[in-house]
Amino acid sequence: MTSLPLALTNADTATFDCSFGRGCEGICCRNGRPSVGPDEQAIIQSVMPRVMPLLRPDARKVIEADGFVSARAKLGQPMVRVVGGWCAFFNQGCTLHTIGAEDGESYQYKPTQCALFPLEPSDTAGEWYVRQWGLEGEQWDLFCLNPANSTRSASESLTPELVLAAALEMERIERVADQT
Repeated sequence: MTSLPLALTNADTATFDCSFGRGCEGICCRNGRPSVGPDEQAIIQSVMPRVMPLLRPDARKVIEADGFVSARAKLGQPMVRVVGGWCAFFNQGCTLHTIGAEDGESYQYKPTQCALFPLEPSDTAGEWYVRQWGLEGEQWDLFCLNPANSTRSASESLTPELVLAAALEMERIERVADQT
């Protein structure tokens, strides 16, 4: 087995294969409301002139009038707006992902929660897991989280997400060390 960049508690059993564009039309973005802190908001704001033409007309209108964050909060941060039942940035795919890919790194403008999906930090510091039906009280019934949906090892299919999670974990460790 390949060495993973961080501790993944269900690495031996988790399966995952994003099937967007191959039978999935982006269901994880349906009512998607990732939280975005000030730094992420600034990053997204910096590319809004390029994102706006890519948005659905209804989403563009709402964002022009009210901005891309709502008054609702999750994890103590405001959440991205939902328009017409979809994340405001969804238009046959993630517009932030599209702009990021054009600039050489598809995740660079996406909210962290979106970029890491389906990875989640566990309650034990330094450990992460792949969201799967029946694990850690998973409530979302997305077919892609069903271990029977794919035979592909999540450890292999989620390499970019694992690298990003490892970088975030390293930042967390450095912050903790700086506080001591």
